[in-house]
Amino acid sequence: MRNWPPVSITTDKLGSYTKAIQRLQREGRLSDDVTHQTSKYLNNIIEADHGVLKQLISPARGFRTMKTAYATIKGFEIMRMIRRGHCILREPGVVSEVCFVNKLFGLPT
Repeated sequence: MRNWPPVSITTDKLGSYTKAIQRLQREGRLSDDVTHQTSKYLNNIIEADHGVLKQLISPARGFRTMKTAYATIKGFEIMRMIRRGHCILREPGVVSEVCFVNKLFGLPT
């Protein structure tokens, strides 16, 4: 996995974001030169993208464990990447998608 640290972080004006960023900087987990921008509108694209995911999760009424949440969201995001054309498949079609997903999760193909 590549590690590209952020140069800036844009959040809405919720106060807990500032405190969390400052704490990460104090702990050395986030560089001190990372800028924090607060804007009501700059993160709307990201929030809108998560809207579809939230609609899929709502019928499940949330998750009971972090492990379940991680696995489910990872699966949703992988399928969204495939559908949007962000992954190059050997051949178009469902069989190729299944093989790709199995490979990502370390399952036999």
